[in-house]
Amino acid sequence: MFRHFLTHWAEEYFYRPLAYQRFISYLLSPFALIWCFCAQLRRALKRPVDYGVPVISVGNLNIGGSGKTPVSIAIAKNFAKPAIILRGYKRTSKGLVVVSRYGEILCDVKTSGDEAMLYAQELKNALVIVSEERTKAIQKAKELGAEVVILDDGFGKINIKKFDILIRPNPSPANTFCIPSGAYRESIGNYKNADLVLEEGVNFERIVHVENAAAKMILLTAIANPARLERYLPKSVIGQKTFADHYSFNKDELAEILRKSGADSILTTTKDAVKMEGFDLPLSILKLQIKLSSEVMGQINSYLARL
Repeated sequence: MFRHFLTHWAEEYFYRPLAYQRFISYLLSPFALIWCFCAQLRRALKRPVDYGVPVISVGNLNIGGSGKTPVSIAIAKNFAKPAIILRGYKRTSKGLVVVSRYGEILCDVKTSGDEAMLYAQELKNALVIVSEERTKAIQKAKELGAEVVILDDGFGKINIKKFDILIRPNPSPANTFCIPSGAYRESIGNYKNADLVLEEGVNFERIVHVENAAAKMILLTAIANPARLERYLPKSVIGQKTFADHYSFNKDELAEILRKSGADSILTTTKDAVKMEGFDLPLSILKLQIKLSSEVMGQINSYLARL
């Protein structure tokens, strides 16, 4: 209960701060300045290394979700043998793990983490590798024949030569300071350091539909800033409950929530659904696809042609 309250409070503080939360933010602003300075110093001191394979980073400056996963999937579908590399947040494993190898899934979701398993299920043409050390994962992808590496959340990996894509969040956080005063990991001025900045409605469109819709659904999700889903919810959603990002669901817990709600099914995201497989509960999936503008792949291909 306290964890749920803390998660909700933090999302409100970063994205929709109330007056007293703004006051807290101002009190913490000296620490935010120190954070921003250290981030800028780190960016100035490190030099990128070429690992002998093209690397495309898809990231964001803000904490929380902004659509990195569906954008990365959309980009990866333009290549024959891409590799997706990510940390594998909240996985039970450590070190480098090859989650899938061109369609063959090699581990379970607890070992891979939810985002990595989603990549593995969506991209049958890809390698999916999780590792705390991205450079080791890039070298492994190269050994396994990847033609291009897509680095999930890699903007801060300054030591890697790459094509940097940043996604502007929609909606944008109302609190634009750096951590801990605001929602940004680096100064918003660093958008200028990206090779390409994507904005919804300009560079890409979100196409959303509900798979296996029911007459009455309850939304259960564990993603960052779940309020961003509200504009996509059908009228048949009769309630919702959110959990901390990457929360590990329990079948009995979900079954009890479904029973008490009176809903016919659980509505959830594709990222959450990979953790509910095998629960034998009625699921409706909020399927999100990204349609990229021709300009996006044009700029990526132009970069690759220069290598």
